[in-house]
Amino acid sequence: MKTIRLTAGQAVIRFLKNQYAERDGTEHKFFAGCLGIFGHGIVAGVGEGLLENPDFRYYMTRNEQASVHIAIAYAKMKNRLGTFACISSIGPGATNMITGAACATINRLPVLIIPGDIFAYRNVAPVLQQLESPVTQDISVNDCFRPVSRYWDRINRPEQLITSLPEVMRVLTSPSETGAVTLAMPQDVQTEAFKFPEELFRKRVWKIPRQRPDIMLLREAANLIRASVKPVIVAGGGVIYSEAGGILEGFCDQTGIPVTETFAGKGSLPFNHPGNLGAAGATGTPGANEITREADLVLGIGTRYTDFTTASKTAFQNPGVKFININTAEFDAYKHSGLPLTGDAKVCLEELTGLLAGYHVDPAYSSRVTELAQKWDEQVTEFYKVTGSVPVTQAEVVGAVNSFSGPRDVVLCAAGSLPGDLHKLWRTIDSKGFHLEYGYSTMGYECAAGIGAKMAAPDRDIYVMVGDGNYLMMNNEIVTAIQEGIKVTIILLNNNGFGSIGNLSESVGSQRFGTRYRYRDNDSGQLSGEMLPVNFALNAQSLGACVFEAHDIESLKNALAEAKKQTATTVITIETDLYKGIPGYAWWEVAVSEVAEIESVREAYKAFLENKKKQRYYL
Repeated sequence: MKTIRLTAGQAVIRFLKNQYAERDGTEHKFFAGCLGIFGHGIVAGVGEGLLENPDFRYYMTRNEQASVHIAIAYAKMKNRLGTFACISSIGPGATNMITGAACATINRLPVLIIPGDIFAYRNVAPVLQQLESPVTQDISVNDCFRPVSRYWDRINRPEQLITSLPEVMRVLTSPSETGAVTLAMPQDVQTEAFKFPEELFRKRVWKIPRQRPDIMLLREAANLIRASVKPVIVAGGGVIYSEAGGILEGFCDQTGIPVTETFAGKGSLPFNHPGNLGAAGATGTPGANEITREADLVLGIGTRYTDFTTASKTAFQNPGVKFININTAEFDAYKHSGLPLTGDAKVCLEELTGLLAGYHVDPAYSSRVTELAQKWDEQVTEFYKVTGSVPVTQAEVVGAVNSFSGPRDVVLCAAGSLPGDLHKLWRTIDSKGFHLEYGYSTMGYECAAGIGAKMAAPDRDIYVMVGDGNYLMMNNEIVTAIQEGIKVTIILLNNNGFGSIGNLSESVGSQRFGTRYRYRDNDSGQLSGEMLPVNFALNAQSLGACVFEAHDIESLKNALAEAKKQTATTVITIETDLYKGIPGYAWWEVAVSEVAEIESVREAYKAFLENKKKQRYYL
């Protein structure tokens, strides 16, 4: 076998740049490059490998967590057929990426994380940033990645890469196992050389299968659907990652079964499809919640059934409700004691469509679904109407951006009250037009993720909608966008506080405690003084962005038009009302204090107990 002498760091980069994924006969280069920040634990090994391989592009970020967010957004837009490698030094650089790793794994999105590690030969320990343990020397902060990674390995000898790197790719390209993959690289091992087999670095194409479920289970599923009276579909992210939107639409047209959508699944059907009831669960529409409450059969497609989707197990109230679950992951397919169709969403729906020839729900049921969908769309129009009041409502801002954006443009968000409003209100036409990270609901995701989304889809306009709280967590990647010439439009909604948690605090009786941006009052000792004078426009401008300040909806529309003309990342700021929000139409369980001296908490606990009565197990 021919060999080539390389350092471990050089070998990693040479391997990564030759990895491809193939689905449906189309090849995709799997890694778009490397994101990160250099430090003493990575610069001489993997960093030198990047220097020797300029065709594997390196992108300098401003925070290691943001590196992972960029990679996540890229992978999401690419339907998991591509991602980035994210590197860091040892210590805080590495631990900064743990939040991102958890976000990737929870959302089932592939990201490769390569943190530097302490010296394998140990003679200079403790090194700078080393976590020492009195019970073992075989531990570092990188062990913190174990519970949030789908695959974890530490390379203590260069030749271990020969067996480890193929495992890295197996997991990253697996539809059922994908998530964060961590490859910890001790800084000395990165620089050590070995005669690697040249075969390791050949172009390698990883075939992405479209797994088919067991035919007997498919037939049983078809029989259950035929026997149902009020079936409903819960469409999750698996529909979109499988590119199954077209077959889902045909399936719904043929059978008349209505669709509700999770955060990750929004866009599975165009919003104006007569069978699309819109958002499901705790942030769902009235029609979706009404239909799911009565459903005798739930067909979950590519969903994890999070507590938002199930309204904390109160959404499905029919005493005889049954579940059929289509999912690439067996773990998810068995949830709610469902009939598990473990397989790819697209091929499962294709085969179910054939087995259900001639079946259609009762026409009265279809008419009711269409009526509920139309009624909600009319309500969205009402929410979008401009009231003329200042500060404006969040719904008015969503409406203005939704109306201005094109059908292929992307709205991107992650945490706060905006995701719930967008889930209910945003009129999505394109399957990639709604980009919400709500598996981990990571504050600070948005500005970084906008970069990843734009890199994955340069022909689309990306509208990042972010609240002031999220913006303050991680706005630094605006600098990265400017450096790379990447243009995204950031709409910054300033309501001078944590609006979402403030609402939640109020609902559990805690009176919005600690959620408003105010000076500390010297007399009371509380954060109840004057409003903090944060100038978001000057902040964004100082980072290099083009900036427009809007004060009402008319000036917001003008700012959106001006922003579209810009070639660099642009930030539009607008103040919104902290207290005027969109109502919720379902419950979400958040624990309430069982005993309290505060009357509002006691009242909230009574309501909590009433809602708990609706919860159920699905056995």
